[in-house]
Amino acid sequence: MSSERLAGLLDEYAELEKRLADPAIHADQATARRVGRRYAELVPLHKAAAELEQARADLVAARELAAEDASFAGEAESIAASLPVLEERLAELLIPRDPHDAKDVIVEIKAGEGGEESALFAGDLLRMYTRYAERHGWVTEVIDAQDSDLGGVKDVSLAIKTKGVPDGGNGVWSRLKWEGGVHRVQRVPVTESQGRIHTSAAGVLVLPEAEDVDVTIDQNDLRIDVFRSSGPGGQSVNTTDSAVRITHLPTGIVVSCQNEKSQLQNREQAMRILRARLLANAQEQADAAASDARKAQVRTVDRSERIRTYNFPQNRITDHRIGYTAYNLDLALAGELDGVLDALTEADRAARLAGDTELTRR
Repeated sequence: MSSERLAGLLDEYAELEKRLADPAIHADQATARRVGRRYAELVPLHKAAAELEQARADLVAARELAAEDASFAGEAESIAASLPVLEERLAELLIPRDPHDAKDVIVEIKAGEGGEESALFAGDLLRMYTRYAERHGWVTEVIDAQDSDLGGVKDVSLAIKTKGVPDGGNGVWSRLKWEGGVHRVQRVPVTESQGRIHTSAAGVLVLPEAEDVDVTIDQNDLRIDVFRSSGPGGQSVNTTDSAVRITHLPTGIVVSCQNEKSQLQNREQAMRILRARLLANAQEQADAAASDARKAQVRTVDRSERIRTYNFPQNRITDHRIGYTAYNLDLALAGELDGVLDALTEADRAARLAGDTELTRR
């Protein structure tokens, strides 16, 4: 256990507590939210350190009493037995955590191989994440979407936010960061007249939503194009050039948005997505530079590069990264994802304790 690291984090906790007690900080809601999130991340550490310190003090007192009265010996032994558990808990909390765990996210879902069936499956994934968010009391917002002819989605960007400061610093990212990659479905498509099972796929990209302080964007680095929005099949749904496409020239990242009625609103939404992508890009570069890069989420929607399979005939959901299988696909699609997400979180915890940061990213 690093006493120096512990002391530094406890000092940070005390400083954040002082800042939050100052009414002036609440004049800037963005700053107050950011400080509050970091404070929430450190609350479990402060509590665990205080419990361990109290237990050690109680042990000293119990042993002193036991020296004078043997009836206290049992209490001293009980306290001594609890110390390793408290020490292990504190040591686990001292392991560097994902710096984005407290953040909200933007989930991008793209139909891939499989044509219209893939678009329908992408729509199923959109509803799955929306229902999961509802179960946790989170707020969802469709930033941009391109619907398909049969009611699916070709491409959709969904923002998911917590209400207020998340407990323990565990925001939406801490739960949904595992969802990035290719999701494969095996079922009889509605377009299949022979009753044959088909395999198709949809790609999911999960990005921590960036705040202004996380990413600096030079307006000179942007090329902004406007065009007319279009619906399924290319049918025009807007008679003005309200849709916006933003290209970040240094990185080549391109973002477009056409859901809103005004050009200004579409630009604001596109900038949200761009900031999130730039933050993820910067994090990947930083990880690579430190030779500790986690493999990036799968960006190509290829059926062979899958992280999870949804098998409808067997009502089975399988996560291939950790060998998780459950026969409750219907419940998972209804938003009951905690089974697989808990398994992924536990696998990550075990990997971090073992010093392996790539287990669930392979």
